[in-house]
Amino acid sequence: MSIPTLAEFEDAAAFLDAVITKTPFDVSEHLSDVLGAPVHLKFENLQRTGSFKIRGAAYRLSRLSAEERARGVVAASAGNHAQGVALAAQKLGIAATIFMPLGVPVPKLLATRGYGAEVILEGATVETPLRLAAEFAERTGAVLIHPFDHRDIVIGQGTLGLELWDAVPDLDTVIVGIGGGGLIAGIAAAVKARAAAAGRTVRVIGVQAENSAAYPASLAAHAPLTVPTTPTIADGIAVARPGDFPFEVISELVDEVVTVSDDDIARALLVLLERAKQVVEPAGAVGVAAILAGKVRASGPTVSVLSGGNIDPLLLQRVVSHGLAASGRYMTLQIPLPDRPGQLARVSELLASVGANVIEVLHTRHGQGLQISEVILQLSVETRGEDHRRLVIDALDRAGFAPRLLED
Repeated sequence: MSIPTLAEFEDAAAFLDAVITKTPFDVSEHLSDVLGAPVHLKFENLQRTGSFKIRGAAYRLSRLSAEERARGVVAASAGNHAQGVALAAQKLGIAATIFMPLGVPVPKLLATRGYGAEVILEGATVETPLRLAAEFAERTGAVLIHPFDHRDIVIGQGTLGLELWDAVPDLDTVIVGIGGGGLIAGIAAAVKARAAAAGRTVRVIGVQAENSAAYPASLAAHAPLTVPTTPTIADGIAVARPGDFPFEVISELVDEVVTVSDDDIARALLVLLERAKQVVEPAGAVGVAAILAGKVRASGPTVSVLSGGNIDPLLLQRVVSHGLAASGRYMTLQIPLPDRPGQLARVSELLASVGANVIEVLHTRHGQGLQISEVILQLSVETRGEDHRRLVIDALDRAGFAPRLLED
């Protein structure tokens, strides 16, 4: 294996200059306070097709021969790579077939079809579409465009690293989400080559969703491993096995890999909505999640890459609710009460006295194993954070009620 050179990244950047959008940066004062160092956000969620994936897909397809283009291309993706391949193929007049998992977010599915690709839905995770795409390529002769495990894909994604170096003076640390590893491998190789040419060093930290984290175990074993995965809201980086080529680059150049929970990611999405006014998909917010969860350290200017913004509005609605609950700003309580007049009023007055805002009320005498003289009061309550939430629950306890906090 040879790590891509700075010249290769610069050549790819020159080609992509007419294809991609040079997405903006902004400094987050809130995240800078949390980290204790300046935090710059790279808004790749505003990229064409809504994610960084157009970089690698367009560069990979541009290097196909005329004979390969005539055979068409096939890809597998949870959504962002699919859109990148579909758009690049449309621009080059190449027939594209894309395999996607059944649970793919609707906006990603519709956008991929809108770019003219034939979409086939199969499987619960991206592993099944990857297998089917490989079988389709073997059967039909179509060129398989892997989402991360190809040198040209890594070089295309790595052009983002050049932009980070050029935009942030004295860049110290880069935080990037990891699925198969194509993005962080490219960024690490490009930005470290630029830093070496300037006689400097840059740290690169990878972040995975803990429910789908193949890299920590693989790096410990010094070889790519397939790990069990469980569902995560960060579907875009839910990959059970690292790519062979990215793994080699990451093993040599990435300084640290950490994991974050779905609660951490939900909190990060909420912060990005409220503080940065940015809609970001869960996989694109894991770097911010790692900062908020205290999983990373930095002493100088830091960039967190918001790698994508393709989120289903229904998922966004659920994630915001989950993020509010995870941040201590929303909770649902069940309170058993004697069935006599005035009990609801007592609870309402108590909540008002401690500054809690009632959003929804369910008052029922039926079901849930209630005695004939009992009712259940279920309240959805807005609070101002974890300390205020505890204050509300303690006030109810002291007043003789027995509130039970329901999980989100």
